[in-house]
Amino acid sequence: MLDVRRLQLLYEFAARGSIASTASAVSMTASAVSQQLAALEKEAGMALLERTARSAHLTDAGRRLVEHAGTILDAIEAAEADLAALDDDPRGRVTVTAFPTAAVALAAPVVRRLRKHRDLTMVLRQQRTAASSIKQVRSGDIDLALVDDWSGVARSGPQGPLTFHHLGYDPLVVVLPARHREAGEDRLSASQLMGEPWIASPEGEPSRTALERLWRAEGVSAPSVSEFEGLGTILTLVGKGLGVTVAPRMATVSHSGVAVRNLSTPVSGRDIYAVHRTASTQRPAVMAVLQVLHSSAKRLGSASEA
Repeated sequence: MLDVRRLQLLYEFAARGSIASTASAVSMTASAVSQQLAALEKEAGMALLERTARSAHLTDAGRRLVEHAGTILDAIEAAEADLAALDDDPRGRVTVTAFPTAAVALAAPVVRRLRKHRDLTMVLRQQRTAASSIKQVRSGDIDLALVDDWSGVARSGPQGPLTFHHLGYDPLVVVLPARHREAGEDRLSASQLMGEPWIASPEGEPSRTALERLWRAEGVSAPSVSEFEGLGTILTLVGKGLGVTVAPRMATVSHSGVAVRNLSTPVSGRDIYAVHRTASTQRPAVMAVLQVLHSSAKRLGSASEA
């Protein structure tokens, strides 16, 4: 009979691509992971990995077993969720990952609001890219992920093994030093600020691409830009009077010394989603966290519109 824990290791290996990274993810030594996978091969009666001196790759049999492993692990989670649903009070540990601005604006307030559930614990981690977060949800490392999507393509509801919940739309806004001469305006265009020093993310980052779309939409030449990693860093520098920028509104939460103004020229921002495994839908603990996230997003949206 195939051992479920070893199947989970094989599934983890398929997601991460190496024994070393798999060992790091599950807090085991590489040697221990290799031994467990070798034991699984004996149980299966065939080679699941093709090993070389420096790497290992799934065989055809290994890839096929990974597909079955995903189905089995989903079924186990569904069984656990079904049993948990018999208990009206959410309990257990829910691990959430979020990109930095969502961690501050959405996820952190959830910790306080969940205190009424004494047996429910939320662990919050940060992850910069949506692709990495979704991969962790799919592999079971994370229960719930907050991700941003700049594509403008709506997606909500079950999509195979994952379910997406649209939490809201995060528009782009102009961010100025609080005492800037234009801070009294309700709306501003990029062209009004062409003589200012601009601060932005490096080329290729979604917020930088959106800023470049704005410049093109207004027909202005791209100004000289000082590049910094992280919207938090950029907004801190704006607050110190070192330049101006355009950023998603959510990123401006909790930043002092800045004035936030709407754009005169509409340019699409980003959508915010919560993502969990579809099999988690019946887990009261995950649904309790999701419910509070929806509430936090709605409250944040109302405050932004006020």
